[in-house]
Amino acid sequence: MPTPTKSSTVNPDTNTDISYPSFCHPLGDGRLQCDLCPRACRLREGQRGLCFVRGARHGRVELLTYGRSSGFCIDPIEKKPLHHFLPGTPVLSFGTAGCNLTCDYCQNWDISKSRAADTLATEASPEQIARAAHSHGARSVAYTYNDPVIFLEYACDTAQACHALGVKNVAVTAGYISPGARERFFADMDAANIDLKAFSEDFYRQHCGGQLGPVLETLEYLKQESTIWVEITTLLIPGLNDSNAELTALCAWIREHLGRDVPLHFSAFHPDFKLRQLPPTPAATLTRARQIARDHGLHYVYTGNVHDRAGASTWCSGCDALLIERDWYQLGTWALSPGGTCRACGTPCAGVFEATPGDWGARRQPLGLHP
Repeated sequence: MPTPTKSSTVNPDTNTDISYPSFCHPLGDGRLQCDLCPRACRLREGQRGLCFVRGARHGRVELLTYGRSSGFCIDPIEKKPLHHFLPGTPVLSFGTAGCNLTCDYCQNWDISKSRAADTLATEASPEQIARAAHSHGARSVAYTYNDPVIFLEYACDTAQACHALGVKNVAVTAGYISPGARERFFADMDAANIDLKAFSEDFYRQHCGGQLGPVLETLEYLKQESTIWVEITTLLIPGLNDSNAELTALCAWIREHLGRDVPLHFSAFHPDFKLRQLPPTPAATLTRARQIARDHGLHYVYTGNVHDRAGASTWCSGCDALLIERDWYQLGTWALSPGGTCRACGTPCAGVFEATPGDWGARRQPLGLHP
């Protein structure tokens, strides 16, 4: 492969230029290939990739929207969803615009599919975001709403600023990223929820414009080569990825490659974007999926986007006692010892827990950032 160019953090207003590892390389015809994700967009000077936010400029592929966001909000950590990472605590969430996948059922399509400059009306430096999280008592910052992989430099700079103030970092991502960029992106993350959209190459190709393989590689990397806390979400779409055979294959793969303790969230689809003709996911489908996963020995399986107290709560893998009760995003019973074990039988509960849960509840607090 030809010698790659340097990728940079670029803020056009301040002319910030901070070198990052290479995420592109020149081709022989005057184009640059973006190596951030498996899509491998090939760009001429001035062209943007499919993600909208990265483009060829000055002989390299740059993040063209550094420091600009679609908005900020403090949420419960359970909304990401993360059920085993600092339960009950507030997380400052933000995203940008664009995406490197083309999911025709996207639930955040107004942000992820946006090509409008006014979507990125809020400006904030990494240090501003970190200070805001710290001053508002947020225990972590979540890179979410659209996929943070595509604004890697902005996310990584913010993550480092957060760590300097003792604030943790959460990536909510589809995990569609190339190996070299994968290592850099997750280097400063403490937890991740990976959107495993289906367990079918056909589904990824037809409905997401991508591939399943790189996502599975990301999951294996996180579990086997990092200390990041990982949870998985699969949105179940009626008739497309909810068959018993596919769910069985998905659960068997998770158990074999990631282990029993990785939490798995099955979420309900609501008709949106280009799949408005499909019905919402029945609650019974989520219950069936959860049972298949539990039958395969997965310890922590959840239902989401429906009111299901049992399916949203955490149960002991040893004695099946209720450990953490959840009613939507509100915590109830807490039966974990300070050491993170079941008070009834002493079985450890996998996760990142503190002696007592947070008390943020279900609040959602939009946030305006100021210098």
